[in-house]
Amino acid sequence: MSSQKKRTFKIEAFKHRVEVDPKYAEKTWKVLEHAIHEIYNHNASGLSFEELYRNAYNMVLHKFGEKLYSGLVATMTWHLKEMSKSIESAQGGLFLEELNRQWADHNKALQMIRDILMYMDRTFVPSSHKTPVHELGLNLWRDNIIHSSKIQTRLVSTLLELIQKERTGEVINRGLMRNITKMLMDLGSLVYQENFEKPFLEVSANFYSCESQQFIESCDCGEYLNKAERRLNEEMERVSQYLDAKTEPKITHVVETEMIANHMQRLVYMESSGLVSMLVDDKYDDLSRMYSLFRRVPDGLSTIRDVMTSHLRETGKQLVTDPDKLRDPVDFVQRLLNEKDKHDRIITAAFNNDKTFQNALNSSFEYFINLNSRSPEFISLYVDDKLRKGLKGVSEEDVEIVLDKVMMLFRYLQEKDVFEKYYKQHLAKRLLSGKTVSDDAERSLIVKLKTECGYQFTSKLEGMFTDMKTSQDTMQGFYASQSASDGADGPSLAVQVLTTGSWPTQPIAPCNLPPEIMGVCERFRAFYLGTHTGRRLTWQTNMGTADLKATFAKNQKHELNVSTYQMCILMLFNSSDRLTYREIEQATDIPASDLKRCLQSLACVKGKNVLGKDPMGKDIAEDDAFAVNDKFSSKFFKVKIGTVAAQKESEPEKQETRQRVEEDRKPQIEAAIVRIMKSRRVLDHNNIVTEVTKQLQARFLPNPVVIKKRIESLIEREFLERDKVDRKLYRYLA
Repeated sequence: MSSQKKRTFKIEAFKHRVEVDPKYAEKTWKVLEHAIHEIYNHNASGLSFEELYRNAYNMVLHKFGEKLYSGLVATMTWHLKEMSKSIESAQGGLFLEELNRQWADHNKALQMIRDILMYMDRTFVPSSHKTPVHELGLNLWRDNIIHSSKIQTRLVSTLLELIQKERTGEVINRGLMRNITKMLMDLGSLVYQENFEKPFLEVSANFYSCESQQFIESCDCGEYLNKAERRLNEEMERVSQYLDAKTEPKITHVVETEMIANHMQRLVYMESSGLVSMLVDDKYDDLSRMYSLFRRVPDGLSTIRDVMTSHLRETGKQLVTDPDKLRDPVDFVQRLLNEKDKHDRIITAAFNNDKTFQNALNSSFEYFINLNSRSPEFISLYVDDKLRKGLKGVSEEDVEIVLDKVMMLFRYLQEKDVFEKYYKQHLAKRLLSGKTVSDDAERSLIVKLKTECGYQFTSKLEGMFTDMKTSQDTMQGFYASQSASDGADGPSLAVQVLTTGSWPTQPIAPCNLPPEIMGVCERFRAFYLGTHTGRRLTWQTNMGTADLKATFAKNQKHELNVSTYQMCILMLFNSSDRLTYREIEQATDIPASDLKRCLQSLACVKGKNVLGKDPMGKDIAEDDAFAVNDKFSSKFFKVKIGTVAAQKESEPEKQETRQRVEEDRKPQIEAAIVRIMKSRRVLDHNNIVTEVTKQLQARFLPNPVVIKKRIESLIEREFLERDKVDRKLYRYLA
């Protein structure tokens, strides 16, 4: 490569300078100034915008941008001052119209001026850090018109006066209002806020403070809420019509504070129309309105919730502790369900199905249902009533609805094991007497209980159904094995063989059965023990029923459906005309309490009195005498004679059931303690109590005193030991 000498280039200035006419700038500006005047005077039609643009372009090009810009400011300021005088002189309602007209003119002029000075706007303005033409025009309008001492206060007071008129029902020019507020917004959010929004919110707060005070003194709660809701909607509509959207949360907050938050307590507790009255009278619309208004303010919903909870607990407490309402268990439970349905509807229809309200409702029901220790028994009696007769002819869907409602109450029970005890007793009676409305409904409820509490809770209940099915097969086998001569003229027997652990049977001495019955019973015993080895049969005569054929005076025949005890009593009168109470007791060996109830139902119930009693009376005494009532008559051939028995347990029976429940709880508590200690090895007393309660609360709430006794028992049996240093600490012994 040959090395070449580098060439250097040099740019030189023109040999001669271009001279500009010293008066050029002045002349050109005069042309542009005249054009601006013409534009403001509405004479722009005769102007050549192309020529004006070129003039402005040349001024900027020849470095006269500053002169052009400052001249523009001066000219526009002069015109705006003239406009200001015109606006100030406008009288009354014409003030806003004149302001609006001048604003429209200024905007139109500004658009034309910006077009002419476009080149200056693009080049000179950014390079010299000036305000662009359009923004300059707005700023000048703000400073010369809006911030004019004679216009500023008049503008605010006029706008607020018009809004006040609209609030009191007068019609105003909303289009004009929209234009004026939009003008303030166009001038910048600060201008809008300082010159309108701030005073508007202050005046509104005063207005609603006074109005709410008037309303609260003269209206009931429902009317007040109606007015508050209407005012809130009016303000939101006002914003949508002619105010800035950002004003909405501010003005609604003012209305909420003045009309709702400041009067919240007085409204909910208002006598004869407050929240409690609305709940009692099912005023869904008022409740819904209260919910939607109160949810807007802090602590609004919690206020409603607290009052509702307090009312519910008080109402529920009266319901479960009123002796008059406890007389009929079915009616008692139905009242609970009605109360629950009522408040469920309120929460759904008025409180937007709010989960926090649902939780409050559930906790209230759980609170007062458990105030009455008989609630588990009563709920079981309600189920018993429904599954015996209450659901006859009811569709499957309706049956499911009733069962679901029962399950809802069951969930509130803390002593679910007590319910299980009673339910087992009532189910046993239904199954053994064949009085259940539907096996499907029975099984459906057991499935629901199983889902809720697990297999252990229902295993024995399911065993009861299994026994009923097995008993049918056993009876078929028994009669198939009997020769024709065995049961030709004797009584027919239907036996249910019950597994001891599954059924709520108590060891009870069987009564003395009539000889005719004993024969067939012994044949069944021989058959059963012959087909099943290693089993024992004990007759539960207190649970059976019998059908007797009876002939009264004038050869009047009836078939009597009675209990096994009643049968034993009546069969005695085949060989005796008259028997005393003591003779019947000696002959039958029926327990005294059962015997009295049976005799009561046979001799003292009108229409069912197959026996006569001497002396007459409703109660059975030990020196009473009985004879067959020859005058007995009934329009029915089959007569069912029930046992006179209190639907609810008597006090001794109640104590006995409670004792059995307490005994059943002991092994469950011990099992829970052992499970916990096995995994923890070492634990202090308080933590054991907490853990045991947590594990067992699905069935019952264990008493800490009982837990302590069970721990002592486990220590005695060497499952646990106390720590030698800290006596409150327990150790698990493997």
